[in-house]
Amino acid sequence: MLFAAFLISTSSVWVKLADLAPSVSGFYRMAIGGLVLWLWCLLSKKRLWVDGRYLLKTLWPALFFAADLWFWHRSIEFVGPGLATVLGNFQVFFMTLFGFLFLQEKIGWRFLLGLALTFFGLFLLVGMQWSSLAGEYQLGVFYGLATAVAYTGFMVSLRSLQGQTQALSPAANLGWVSLLCAAMLLLESLLTQQSLVINDQQTLLSMLALGVLCQVVGWVLITQTMPLIPVSIVGLLLLLQPAMSMVWDVVFFERPMTVYDQWGLLLVLCGIYLATLKKSRQKAMT
Repeated sequence: MLFAAFLISTSSVWVKLADLAPSVSGFYRMAIGGLVLWLWCLLSKKRLWVDGRYLLKTLWPALFFAADLWFWHRSIEFVGPGLATVLGNFQVFFMTLFGFLFLQEKIGWRFLLGLALTFFGLFLLVGMQWSSLAGEYQLGVFYGLATAVAYTGFMVSLRSLQGQTQALSPAANLGWVSLLCAAMLLLESLLTQQSLVINDQQTLLSMLALGVLCQVVGWVLITQTMPLIPVSIVGLLLLLQPAMSMVWDVVFFERPMTVYDQWGLLLVLCGIYLATLKKSRQKAMT
């Protein structure tokens, strides 16, 4: 689980290193990851087809995942890999809100305390100097929060898909979702005339790492190890992803970190963990 979280934490780094437009890098990630997942399903003799109606239902998580990558990759471009990933992890709160509004799940004191800590931490990270931030940076913050909303839609729709009768395996579902998502991002890239050309070795290696290590190996390891570990520990270990993403941003891209930034990041991570604990006690985590 630690290794998987470490791998996935590098996702935003590969996006930043690639000399590609945001939607194009998302296309390559999904296309490479989807093809590898399909190959793995074929080698392990897992089903890849149910019927046309099941495929139509797969379009929903693919659409939300495409929106997730569209917002997240642009957030990375505007605010850097670290903050973009931290903002994307706000999906914990949107998932809980969805459960409260539509599934009659209760909200406890852990969630409310976690929410308060997280927003105070976010204020320390970006709120104190908001008026002095460039317009693109402010837009990148909103894109990061939109990422969390889109990812919530992806998780909810994927859960619904997985609960269907005669559902495919998680790997097969993710393979279909990845390829459909890749098709959507390819269409958007072509309509907006974004170049699909990979011009250098660094970009090629970045896309291979993003598609194989992060999209496939990282998530396969998580799905296989999650049932073996207490859910509260899983939530703690997965916080390595946004924490390490911020570390990579500082180390590789020289992001400045003031004392306020350090305390803000700590409060955000603590708040997300408290909200995750609340969800785990209700067995609502996916």
